[in-house]
Amino acid sequence: IYADPAKRLELYFRPKDPYCHPVCANRFPTSTMLLRVRRSTKKQQQLDGEEQIQPEVQFEMEILGIVTTVYKFQGMSDFQYLAMHSGPDGKQTSMYDKVLMLKPEKEEFFNKDLPLYIPPPIFSRLDTPVDYFYRPDIQHREGYNNPQVSGENLIGLSRARRPHNAIFVNFDDEEIPTKPLDAAVQNWKKVCTNPVDKKVEEELRKLFEVRPVWSRNAVKANISVHPDKLKVLLPYLAYYMLTGPWRSLWVRFGYDPRKHPEAKIYQVLDFRIRCGMKYGYAATDMPVKAKRSTYNYSLPITVKKQGSHTVSVHDLKQGLGSAGTSGAKKPPSSRYKLKESVYIFREGALPPYRQMFYQLCDLNVESLQKIIHRNDGTESECTERDGWCLAKTSDDLRDSMSLMIKQIIRSTRPALFSNTTSSEDGKEQLAYESGEDEDDEEEEEEDFKPSDGSENEMETEILDYV
Repeated sequence: IYADPAKRLELYFRPKDPYCHPVCANRFPTSTMLLRVRRSTKKQQQLDGEEQIQPEVQFEMEILGIVTTVYKFQGMSDFQYLAMHSGPDGKQTSMYDKVLMLKPEKEEFFNKDLPLYIPPPIFSRLDTPVDYFYRPDIQHREGYNNPQVSGENLIGLSRARRPHNAIFVNFDDEEIPTKPLDAAVQNWKKVCTNPVDKKVEEELRKLFEVRPVWSRNAVKANISVHPDKLKVLLPYLAYYMLTGPWRSLWVRFGYDPRKHPEAKIYQVLDFRIRCGMKYGYAATDMPVKAKRSTYNYSLPITVKKQGSHTVSVHDLKQGLGSAGTSGAKKPPSSRYKLKESVYIFREGALPPYRQMFYQLCDLNVESLQKIIHRNDGTESECTERDGWCLAKTSDDLRDSMSLMIKQIIRSTRPALFSNTTSSEDGKEQLAYESGEDEDDEEEEEEDFKPSDGSENEMETEILDYV
């Protein structure tokens, strides 16, 4: 706990009880001293006939060290939940010996009739007193209207939506927008206050002239613009595709990729690095670590929140930049630029994240491009799943990319593949991985929903605009 400043120190009143709810201490910096105090009493002899003499007391103090961090238990202890059963006569009976399996048990242990015992799924997330009710009405900005309350959402929103004014288009929509919303134009004009912003606007216009479809990460890797300003600039120049082969991408106003077969090179490929024992390496052996893990999860109940970085006037004039140590070292022209690896796939290099959204033209491998261009000149129909490509093109690309990544891991960690056999076996394993006999697994991947907050996930981008 001490090694991670964001974690809280937990105290369990009954450490051996798995149902014990802990109390948590928050971490605070301090500058105090640890003292050792000795109290010595020296008794004096009493002579006959004399008055009683008080013993002599002496204190000795020694400084042992300096304390820089303390943990204070400032929250309420919350309620505790015991594995108990209330009988008809009101008598409480312990059920720990019946619900806890402390040793391997036979089948009879699991077939015993027991009273219903359902522990709570979660305890209170807060351990400090808060005002739950009777809050005053939230004062929104002028022009804000409360959303319509439906049976599915009775509580409503706690704050006004950020007005980025992006236009969202589904694959089934007949028309595509040819110009931005008036509010998006006004929004950008209000933010575009210096020559740097005007230059960024021209650079992004040139990008859309060269290539009508871009992902946000690809834009970030080609021009240097603060993310907050990019959120306002993109709806000014392009619309956002929600579904279909160009989902999660920004498309230039007036360009409909569903009517242009050459737009298949801009389609998106949702690629996830495969891991598991059948692939030769487990998740713990992955060279590409996950951006977050459930093992590092901490409850949002800390008293002291880490303060955000301050913003200087100079950085605001240069484009809303935050004055961080890493940003101060970079020139303004490349301060916010991302690496090419966030949107380009190259042979011999691992992706930066386990899940990536690549555009087909950014797969810089000759064998992958051959798969993409197998039906050049014979495209007949644009489908929602495969776009202008042949059916199962995405599956073939994922298989080839997974094999390339496996070879990279094999070269860096040969011990993981000590039991592998010849290359022919590898081809058989690749066919097994491709999913011809594993349609269920592929469908399961399609239903996977990415976690919040990642730089390369479309859900995060949608939340920024709606």
